[in-house]
Amino acid sequence: MSPLPPISARGLEVQAAKTAIVFALVATGLRLLGKREASQLNVYDLAMLMALANAVQNAMTGAKGNIGVGLVTSSVVVLLAWGLTRLIVRNPGVERLVIGSPTILVHGGRVLTDRLRRQRLSSDELMAAIRGYGLSDLQQVQTAVLEVDGSISVIPYPDKRSVRRPDDRPQHPDETGED
Repeated sequence: MSPLPPISARGLEVQAAKTAIVFALVATGLRLLGKREASQLNVYDLAMLMALANAVQNAMTGAKGNIGVGLVTSSVVVLLAWGLTRLIVRNPGVERLVIGSPTILVHGGRVLTDRLRRQRLSSDELMAAIRGYGLSDLQQVQTAVLEVDGSISVIPYPDKRSVRRPDDRPQHPDETGED
């Protein structure tokens, strides 16, 4: 096995520029995938992230197994993340653009299907989150919000045992004659 040729300062600059471009593309792509992709990882998501990391590795390092290239590309990723974090903290508009904002999925016990579809969530995923809060019926949910981290927050009506009637009057279990 022959040693790798040394890399010049110009070569490192090119690798840094490639890394910045790949970072921007990957960050934009993940942002476009939506909040759901940022939530808990399943086996498919983990495999996709590992494949993505492997795919972009060659684009960033140019298949040069040189320690200098590795240090430059990893440093550029860390510096870009640091700079982006500072920008986000100082400018809420950038935060909404890069990270996103919470999305209301259920309001007043009614699923907002267009938002569910836009966030690429299924009814089953929403109902699983609602059950996770100990609720069994959508009518018990005042609000459900898809947070920017991909989790779903559920706010039940104050008396979560109550069932909302279509005319919006609470119906307590003791009003039905049941115990």
